[in-house]
Amino acid sequence: MMKGGFEVVHGALDLIQPHEQWEYNNNSIVVFQSASSSNFPKPMAVERNELELSDWVEHVTKQLIDDLPETEVTTAGGSLGPAFQTGNEAECGNLKSTEQINGGLMSRVDEQHGLSLITLLLECAVAISVDNLGEAHRMLLELTQMASPYGASCAERVVSYFAKAMASRVINSWLGLCSPLISHTSVHSSLQIFNNISPFIKFAHFTSNQSILEAFHGRDRVHIIDIDIMQGLQWPALFHILATRIDGPPHIRLTGMGSSVDLLTQTGKQLSNFARRLGLSFEFHPIPKKSGEIDGIRSLQIREGETLAVHWLQHSLYDATGADWKTMRLLEELSPRVITLVEQEISHGGSFLDRFVGSLHYYSTIFDSLGASFASDDSGRHRVEHCLLYREINNILAIGGPARSGEEKYREWRSEMAGRNRFVQVPMSGNAMAQAQLILNMFPPSHSHSHSHGYRLVNGEGTLKLGWKDTTLYTASAWTSQPYNYSHSHSHR
Repeated sequence: MMKGGFEVVHGALDLIQPHEQWEYNNNSIVVFQSASSSNFPKPMAVERNELELSDWVEHVTKQLIDDLPETEVTTAGGSLGPAFQTGNEAECGNLKSTEQINGGLMSRVDEQHGLSLITLLLECAVAISVDNLGEAHRMLLELTQMASPYGASCAERVVSYFAKAMASRVINSWLGLCSPLISHTSVHSSLQIFNNISPFIKFAHFTSNQSILEAFHGRDRVHIIDIDIMQGLQWPALFHILATRIDGPPHIRLTGMGSSVDLLTQTGKQLSNFARRLGLSFEFHPIPKKSGEIDGIRSLQIREGETLAVHWLQHSLYDATGADWKTMRLLEELSPRVITLVEQEISHGGSFLDRFVGSLHYYSTIFDSLGASFASDDSGRHRVEHCLLYREINNILAIGGPARSGEEKYREWRSEMAGRNRFVQVPMSGNAMAQAQLILNMFPPSHSHSHSHGYRLVNGEGTLKLGWKDTTLYTASAWTSQPYNYSHSHSHR
């Protein structure tokens, strides 16, 4: 499994451009070699001209939440106001009729049935938020009979997984918190499938690698700290470029954090073997802890003269860091030359209803993106939905939350870092933008300049944002510590 993952990354090595220094010129023109798309899937093109599930969810939640007494739901995008009533008048409201929607979601599933699923799911979420667990349990029994993860519509599949996660929360509330065991084998094999059928993981890997490569320019001893390394699938591509550097390869040290000792050991062996084949001087240092559990930087074995990079690809599969404030303190103590951060545009903080509304819209959008290219019976799509997306939904709704973990989570790490004197944002370079666009073009439907079709890439405020249609799903950014804030870092751009 590890070898196959490395081959996928290696097949796109020519995307990374090694010659752009960290102090770049925004007006430079970047020319890329042609990248073969042979390693990428050939998804089924599906013409979609209808109101998608994510749009539908947004309409329904905004309308139905309006009438919930004395409750205000606030998401990262602003307040959605008080919640909803349950009558048919509130259910139907001003939503587009079947005649107004051409094919797709509404032609596969009866409009009223789909609307009933979303309405009942919302009612159940409100019942859970006020600890009316008996009523929530009754509604969940009904939902599990109405929706299937194998359904033809995105609506039915999403509701099925959300209902399952909310049922776990109700059971946990009755019996006490229960954190499920994580099958790393299942998770990581599913991540490889996701990597092949969707651009999100490749986007995260290659944009981060580009920023790290630029920060390492001219440095002969480099150290990367990966906050949650998993299989380390993104690093062979960077190793290959560093090995072919014109001024010679640096000595590379990689510190990988993670919760599984066995997985860390396996990852270290695979990366060491890969580096050896490239002739690189390489060390791997495993740390079976969360970043928030590390007391001081002594255990990270920071050495004088090394150029330090910290990488964090955020996900919602499990809590990879522990207390956010402790992770932030660790980053401040490390004072790295570059921090690469890829964030999901979803909040883990706030109330249960906050997290429910935000995650319902977020994952409806991801399900829409998969449904646009892959048939409902596609095995890879189902594997991703069941082993990855459902696990994230379950973690957000049934396991996570400050009331259960005892820790407040930052709503947005970029805002937290920008608000501190220790970090300065480094705008994502032109090379990072160009290679992200090249990756995106390998995954149709991709129309980055269109507001109505497919995957979208947006370069703004120094970040790169990747999403589906008008919804941002992942944001990549780079940061440097104040000691590296050279006077030309921003003034000459």
